[in-house]
Amino acid sequence: MNVLAPGSGVVVTGAARGIGKALAARFAAEGCRVVVADIDEDELSKVAHEIGAFAVAGDAASAHGAAALVEAAREHLGTIDAWYGNAGVDRGRGLEASDHAWLTSYEVNVLAHVRAARLLLPEWISSGAGRFVVTSSAAGLLTMLGSPSYAASEHAEISFAEWLAATYRHEGVVAQAIVPRSVKTQMLERSAGLPGFLSADGAVSAEEVADAAWEAAQTSQFWVLLQPDVAEEYAARAADTDAWLDDVNRTRQELDGSSEPA
Repeated sequence: MNVLAPGSGVVVTGAARGIGKALAARFAAEGCRVVVADIDEDELSKVAHEIGAFAVAGDAASAHGAAALVEAAREHLGTIDAWYGNAGVDRGRGLEASDHAWLTSYEVNVLAHVRAARLLLPEWISSGAGRFVVTSSAAGLLTMLGSPSYAASEHAEISFAEWLAATYRHEGVVAQAIVPRSVKTQMLERSAGLPGFLSADGAVSAEEVADAAWEAAQTSQFWVLLQPDVAEEYAARAADTDAWLDDVNRTRQELDGSSEPA
């Protein structure tokens, strides 16, 4: 099993702000050689200068962008030891969300990981070491009322990471999923007032996520959970799915003002 250590080559996508920026900063502070990627070139350049990372601007979710990023990272690092797919979007609300919103959600939240894995896994399998980490959310284990495209794509994101772990763990490839309930980021601010499981109550900082990710980078554990209640609710859902769905639906009705709490 490979663990992150001083000198490890790490790529972080969605690194211009929020969790991605915090991850990159923590890895750089620990002595890793870091490549940061984001579509926001101006903010990305600031982050790279601030933490001493190498910046690759572009859309890492597209097939061309993913290939360009992997090529640039290999040229700079030599070997990519770990990949942190952190870029994510929340597009559309309810069933009224357009097909474009759904497709964008899947391209950024799911296909970005698939495209990166296609490029990374052959080398990692050959060397017997590699680490692929996705930043998801509790919406991928539970749901997110009000945003089906986000909930569905987050479920798919986690499912893909699980598939990687189930398929390649014996080859020395570590797959992990960072799954916070809510984090103090711009995405949370944009979701203010949206009914669901990602409220600001109990939100952790991006730096706390980075701390947990670094600790997990010394292990092969799959889940990187920030709030214990997420695991508890996930277990309750598995134990009695209908009871869990009834409870979630009651929450929806209460938020809509269409019923009184039971």
